[in-house]
Amino acid sequence: MMRYQRADETALDELVGRISPSLLRYFGASSFGRNDAEDLLQECWIRIHRSRHTYRSSEPVMPWIYAIARHTRLDAYRRRRRLESREVLVARVPEGFYEPAPEVLRQEDEFSSLVASLPAAQREVLVMLKVSGMSLDEVAQATCSTVGTVKQKAHRAYASLRRLLSEGPR
Repeated sequence: MMRYQRADETALDELVGRISPSLLRYFGASSFGRNDAEDLLQECWIRIHRSRHTYRSSEPVMPWIYAIARHTRLDAYRRRRRLESREVLVARVPEGFYEPAPEVLRQEDEFSSLVASLPAAQREVLVMLKVSGMSLDEVAQATCSTVGTVKQKAHRAYASLRRLLSEGPR
């Protein structure tokens, strides 16, 4: 990140290559689809570029990046809600509309559906800790909360997942 701040030509490519996969998983773990997650990733990199001068080299880079990613996701969520509030629902689906086969619906990834059933705050912490591999301190910085709050959300997420797994398939 410091090389990127100094306009090193290869630093951005290296940074994007290293961090984009975990950011894409972070965006994909929310209620957005794959295409929306890719759009959010692009928007996040634009925001990182615009605010790169605010990064302090004495601080770890991942919480700084995930704080930007979190705000990117929240803004997209708010934008989606505003648009949905203006949409008009139709009474019936037009003919010829594609409906996936039932077996395709059943093949949905079980872990993704379990994680999706968690409250947004718990899901966010779980993805940052377990999917992105961030530390408790880094997650606390990225979410503007305390380590204790992160631990509490993670514990509740684990408890919910254990309960859902013990209940068996739905």
